[in-house]
Amino acid sequence: MSKILVVEDEKEINKLVSDFLQENGHEVISLYDGLKACETVEKEGIELVLLDLMLPYRNGDMVLSDIRKKSTVPVIVVSAKETTQNKIDLLRLGADDYITKPFDMEEMLARIESNIRRNSFGSKAEEKLEYNGLILSSEDLTASLEGQELSLTAKEFKILELLLKYPEKVFSKANLFESVWGEEYITEDNALNVHISNLRAKLKNISPAKDFIDTVWGIGFRLHKEG
Repeated sequence: MSKILVVEDEKEINKLVSDFLQENGHEVISLYDGLKACETVEKEGIELVLLDLMLPYRNGDMVLSDIRKKSTVPVIVVSAKETTQNKIDLLRLGADDYITKPFDMEEMLARIESNIRRNSFGSKAEEKLEYNGLILSSEDLTASLEGQELSLTAKEFKILELLLKYPEKVFSKANLFESVWGEEYITEDNALNVHISNLRAKLKNISPAKDFIDTVWGIGFRLHKEG
């Protein structure tokens, strides 16, 4: 059983989603605005957030940004907007997945459980991965660079974790995407490129002179190789 936070201001939809998740074995906490979402994630041991964008008092974009400053918990955004640019913007803010209203309840459940499984994969055993001042801890899902904490999404963490675990491997885009997302890679899907771009920006912000992710043109990505 996983603990899920549902942040949705429409009471009927909130109740419908919460009841469905509880019927499928999950514990649910419901909020109807964005004011206490980040606090609830911290205090309640939330394992996934289902976040509506159009919220009173504090909108979903702001809530997502708040959560990402303190947590790598998977966040699935729910929105009536379906433009590609909107999805890319949300991924850049730190969303792990995106569901468009109206949505199928079974699909929502599958996405929620898939994200929870991926987030918990490999996190039981204590392991630290280190490279050039970058440290990843799979025990508590934290990352730091040169002693400074890195605020990463769950998928950004897993991308770095894969690259550090297999420093000699060149990952094709399809291989990396399918390993992290657990879904079939579609050529025009820009999600991986967005996450790689976000990762590079966060790493450069702390250590401008260092490279950590190489693009292998025509193939994919690998951990940076000196020389």
